Amino acid sequence: MNTPQSLERAEPHLARPRHRVTFLPSNVAVEVEEGTSILDAALNHSIDLEHNCGGNCACSTCHVIVREGMEHLSELSEEEEDQLDDADGLTRQSRLACQAKVSGPVVVLIPS
Repeated sequence: MNTPQSLERAEPHLARPRHRVTFLPSNVAVEVEEGTSILDAALNHSIDLEHNCGGNCACSTCHVIVREGMEHLSELSEEEEDQLDDADGLTRQSRLACQAKVSGPVVVLIPS
């Protein structure tokens, strides 16, 4: 049986591109597959990022501020925009980490 890893080795052209996500203020950079949410990038690399609703776009606790690479994130949905209205320290570069999917290098600040 072919697993995703064995398929990638057998057919490297099927592997998804990987991108760097840098988390501030800790200045920790991780590599993730394209399409990974910022929240999953954090959780999969033991970076503490609050997410009270479990990453379902039902709260604003995973709010991050994008310092670089906003163009490398998925589009902001109406649902995400509505939830962001409740975020502390909202800026024009604010995103919910559970909804922002990576398609290139990004730098995000986890507000304190």
